[in-house]
Amino acid sequence: MQTEKISIGDIPSVIYGPVSDKAFLFVYGKNGRKEEAADFAETACGAGWQVLSADLPGCEKPEKRELGEAVPWNVVPELRLIMGYMKERWKSVGLRANSIGAWFSMLAFQKEKLDKCLFVSPVLDMEKLILSMMKAVSVSEERLKTDKITETPFGQTLSWKYLSYVRENPVTSWTAPTDILYGGGDKLIVRDTVELFRDRFNAGLTVMEDGEHWFHTPAQLEFLKMWTAEILL
Repeated sequence: MQTEKISIGDIPSVIYGPVSDKAFLFVYGKNGRKEEAADFAETACGAGWQVLSADLPGCEKPEKRELGEAVPWNVVPELRLIMGYMKERWKSVGLRANSIGAWFSMLAFQKEKLDKCLFVSPVLDMEKLILSMMKAVSVSEERLKTDKITETPFGQTLSWKYLSYVRENPVTSWTAPTDILYGGGDKLIVRDTVELFRDRFNAGLTVMEDGEHWFHTPAQLEFLKMWTAEILL
């Protein structure tokens, strides 16, 4: 597949596909990397789109650029910088985001005009997710406020600064035409949250009952590919 490596500011990025007047921004989830966009690009480029993916704060990459942690106050400004570049280069811009990448994107792009949006296993209510993690490890808000940071047995760091940011920066508007793919076996995002978002923002919702938060088995990846093709082709 045709690729073009660029830098947006000092953000290493890659563009997939032949020249077009429309492009998707691909935003990966936790511990992701920009090259994950390649599978999506196979379908999107076949439908006439290009795909741009960029290294965001906290990712692993050979450039070793010091970006800090993958927290919203680091990620959101970079996403907005990337979107500014895309609006200058392409007439139409879409969004394809995974997991926490969807939440970062909603924070960054609430006021943007996006022509199409595809979310896979999206984090849609970060406050609810954090509170559920706190409950799972019996950490009260008072304790978290005092301790500032608490490590959990399941590898997540609970942060009072992070929770405060979430509450101070709610997603109150989302107008982009959006389709969501959700796995019925998702142990991170509860189904009610996705259905509430669907109803509130008039989104499309497809559920793969045998799917998980991370679509990775051959059957799940094939379902993901077919879902993408049905929307774009």
